[in-house]
Amino acid sequence: MIAYNAYRIFTTLLFPAFVPLFWLYSRQTGRFRQSFSQMLGVRSSCMPPIPPGRPRVWIHAVSVGEVGVAFAIIEALRKILPGAAFILSVTTEHGHAYAVNRIKTNNWKHKITYVFAPLDFPGCVRRTLAALQPDILACLETEIWPNLLIEAHKQGVRTALINGRISVRSIHSYIKMRPLIQSVLQRIDHFSMIGEEDRQRIQLLGAPPERIAVCGNAKYDLLLGQADKSIVNQMRRLYNLHKNQPVFITGSVRRPEEKAILDAYREIVRIVPVTVLIIAPRHRERTAHIARMVIEKGFECQLRTEFDSPDQVRHAPVVVIDTIGELLATYSIASAVFCGGSLAPLGGQNILEPAVWGKPVLYGPSMEDFSDAKALLEQTGGSIEVKNSRELAQKVIFLLTHPDEAAVIGQKALEAVLLNKGASAKHAAAIKSLLKK
Repeated sequence: MIAYNAYRIFTTLLFPAFVPLFWLYSRQTGRFRQSFSQMLGVRSSCMPPIPPGRPRVWIHAVSVGEVGVAFAIIEALRKILPGAAFILSVTTEHGHAYAVNRIKTNNWKHKITYVFAPLDFPGCVRRTLAALQPDILACLETEIWPNLLIEAHKQGVRTALINGRISVRSIHSYIKMRPLIQSVLQRIDHFSMIGEEDRQRIQLLGAPPERIAVCGNAKYDLLLGQADKSIVNQMRRLYNLHKNQPVFITGSVRRPEEKAILDAYREIVRIVPVTVLIIAPRHRERTAHIARMVIEKGFECQLRTEFDSPDQVRHAPVVVIDTIGELLATYSIASAVFCGGSLAPLGGQNILEPAVWGKPVLYGPSMEDFSDAKALLEQTGGSIEVKNSRELAQKVIFLLTHPDEAAVIGQKALEAVLLNKGASAKHAAAIKSLLKK
């Protein structure tokens, strides 16, 4: 506990200096204004009331992606713990907005409340735990916060890491602070990990092996539930697509890949000139820059928001998505999909999102953060790896000019997801099992 005690002392001493700076940053940038008081562990008047019921299960996520997984697990938990009350905490304002919308849409406000997670300072987490009084705290994926988890353990709250993942890139950072991480992991009651490699990595960091289980990725269940076939016609009308018009979608594109994608598209339209290119940047602030790049390359370009109203239509061959939360639905109209963050050494992005629509999926050699999904699609033959812009163009041209073969590859991608559904129920059962200990 020497490493943790040093961390606790350091964060305690840092708190008085950090809060004024954080407050000034919030006022100057407008960020975290909504969440400021809750992140300090102060229960503000705008916090929704905690629903009645026991056990009280607190699930901590980060942003939109993890919040979606949290809801998939909560739905499974409601079936096996019908009397339970749920608290969902998030870190980002986008995640909070998504949680609020999902709760209202599904009329869950009497069973789920939503809060901003506390900053990992001792006083903040103690105030939050006192206000929420959970029976169980389940942190999603890689949310290992020392003060939060150890303080919860001290107060008798059962703790778990759910849908846990430790990527090959992050393991090296964790190893550098292994004494601290081990102190935390020794006090977590259960680890419900995504895959075998995640199990091995969390054990290497100090998790007791008898507390670790491999339960799969709950994102599979989440995606299957969101892939509504009625969306396809809606999206085709939105994008003003002609019958059988080919669409090449590049999702979660990162900065080094933008030029490579446009170079590949130049080659693609030489062979299949009617192809529509849809680019979804990983970071929305890159939208204007990408649009300028498209025009400089000689292509007409529109932003997605330019055809929001009925009197506006898509007419340009290239569209840059400048909205939030539409990418999954947009994949439904793809003829071929490239998932970004993978041509450059950035760890990749979620290749299961296009796979759930039965689309052939392409990605570059850097998929370290999604190695389980990569292995899954490779196992069924539902994906294609490319090394550079030239290979990307060649493979996409093949898929667009051989639609029957593309459909077979896409179906194999969907089969990979279907073969591994049910992870949400396994993670939910792991949470329920903590009540018996």
